[in-house]
Amino acid sequence: MMQPKEWTEEKLIEMCAKGNGTAQRLLYERFYKKMYVVALRYSKTTFEAEDILQESFVKVFGAIENFKKDSTLDYWIKRIVINTALKQNRRILDKMHMDDVDDMVEEPASEVFADQSYDFKELLAIIQQLSPGYQAVFNLYAIEGYKHNEIAEMLGISEGTSKSQYARAKALIQKMLAKDEEKVYEKHRERI
Repeated sequence: MMQPKEWTEEKLIEMCAKGNGTAQRLLYERFYKKMYVVALRYSKTTFEAEDILQESFVKVFGAIENFKKDSTLDYWIKRIVINTALKQNRRILDKMHMDDVDDMVEEPASEVFADQSYDFKELLAIIQQLSPGYQAVFNLYAIEGYKHNEIAEMLGISEGTSKSQYARAKALIQKMLAKDEEKVYEKHRERI
């Protein structure tokens, strides 16, 4: 008989759908770290990220019987985490003023960090400093790869607003990165 640790993904899904606690723990352990990183990008604190993650896995276990194999399990869970984070932030996003700019030119997301080498924690700290609106749009566009029309639909804003929020988020990130570079340069000069 196959041991739980040896279960295939299909068997794990089947057992989770039956409410098997061992299967749920294994699924959680398999995806926790990766989904925690996703939750962190949409939160301001580790506490918020943990809350998003906990609520997301409750949703995963409640809906796993409906999982269709038209995408990977990883992608399906990630969508739940993102949607949970957006829902938790919706109260804040709904109260925020978002400018609508219809004629913004889209630049490739990779240009934000071009010619730079930053570690994950540095970038995460900078992204977490953005307002919730900028943070959500930046993450959805630059990191998750959604198009502005998809982001607009997800957030209940216009496509122009999504483009505007992304452009402003990108500009703020570049400004924060430039300040960090100045600090590093000054520290280096002090040592000379």
